[in-house]
Amino acid sequence: MTTLTRADWEQRAQNLKIEGRAFIHGEYTAAVSGATFDCISPVDGRLLGQVASCDAADAELAVQDARATFNSGVWSRLAPVARKEVMIRFAALLEKHAEELALLETLDMGKPISDSLSIDVPGAARSLSWSGEAIDKIYDEVAATPHNELGLVTREPIGVVAAIVPWNFPLLMSCWKLGPALSTGNSVILKPSEKSPLTAIRIAQLAIEAGIPAGVFNVLPGYGHTVGKALALHMDVDTLVFTGSTKIAKQLMVYAGESNMKRVWLEAGGKSPNIVFADAPDLQAAAESAAGAIAFNQGEVCTAGSRLLVERSIHDQFLPLVIEALKGWKPGNPLDPETNVGALVDTQQMNNVLSYIEAGHADGAKLVAGGKRTLQETGGTYVEPTIFDGVSNAMKIAREEIFGPVLAVITFDSVEEAVNIANDSPYGLAAAVWTSNLSKAHLTAKALRAGSVWINQYDGGDMTAPFGGFKQSGNGRDKSLHAFDKYTELKATWIKL
Repeated sequence: MTTLTRADWEQRAQNLKIEGRAFIHGEYTAAVSGATFDCISPVDGRLLGQVASCDAADAELAVQDARATFNSGVWSRLAPVARKEVMIRFAALLEKHAEELALLETLDMGKPISDSLSIDVPGAARSLSWSGEAIDKIYDEVAATPHNELGLVTREPIGVVAAIVPWNFPLLMSCWKLGPALSTGNSVILKPSEKSPLTAIRIAQLAIEAGIPAGVFNVLPGYGHTVGKALALHMDVDTLVFTGSTKIAKQLMVYAGESNMKRVWLEAGGKSPNIVFADAPDLQAAAESAAGAIAFNQGEVCTAGSRLLVERSIHDQFLPLVIEALKGWKPGNPLDPETNVGALVDTQQMNNVLSYIEAGHADGAKLVAGGKRTLQETGGTYVEPTIFDGVSNAMKIAREEIFGPVLAVITFDSVEEAVNIANDSPYGLAAAVWTSNLSKAHLTAKALRAGSVWINQYDGGDMTAPFGGFKQSGNGRDKSLHAFDKYTELKATWIKL
């Protein structure tokens, strides 16, 4: 781990070269229109640079290039072991450039540099290498056939994949898509969020350096309503993968239906319940975890534990522990390695979070921690981690995804009531259960309508576990071998011998 200080990071930030152009067929290029938008750092409001604002014309060029490259077979028909070797080199290059990528991520999105360096970049590299390592170990099938027939079930790359990724984990979410999509032989067009496009643009050059052929990986920065919409409606995009809000996910499904019925895989919003029973094995650990579950990454996490369900009999004992634990999560300059809460991604998101805090007051919830904007003198966008007690599951702050450090505390009296409250949500991304009773843990986990359930912890798992949601939290899965299903077609070949 690096020993760089805040002063070191600030000096590097002054000298950092920002690349903001699109990347098509192995080269950086301006948008066809020449349009750009300002890239503003939420750390202090500084202008980082100009980023290409791509639109339908750029989408057309990128898709044509991706299709031609796919059809050429230069990557799609390469032996799996050869693709594996390239993906491992790609991952190694992310690790080699870890400090540069971490700095770009922090300046662009506002997260603490310690998180960018220890979580985001290593996680992104791991996704690439894990997927690459897996690709020459996945076997096709032979059907149970008579002796004079042979039935083969084979996987083929689907073709051109458009990946639209969010601003909260820009590099990591990109690589969750890129790992399996590239490893299976597809050509990928990555559309990063306009709020944090810089690492996606940078790694495009690293992909070429690793040996990924030109045209296999293109990057189109820009807005969702321009280039994102163009990709979603394009008749020659075979698959659309997305991580972001439920609202946009629904719109992308419409676009797919209006165009070529492209496959659409969506990881959308969440309002995850963190359920603490009276028989939790360690209330202090549960409290510290609850604080981290809402304050980590400034609460800009789809799986944030934003609903804390506490058994009534321990509420008065447990809530003070959470409030005290949250004091350890204090907003500060993201370039300081000691900071664990950075800036919200931009002014729009900050104002949105503050509006939800006002809604909590208006609905009668009791503010017991935080609740204000802070560090205004920096020019950045910082909000204190916040706790509301006395929340009912009908309140706006309990129903809607805030995507900020705002925790809603809800009490319950029985397992059945906890499960009913937890499931009373349009979302079903994740949940956690704290109990010493093994049967209760298993039965509650089975009853929860969520894609991930964590027991006596929050946010467990690694690349071996699938990630995705139930209900309006989306469909399909990232991570694990299940992710490969999104990027391949199954073909049945029946042979008369």
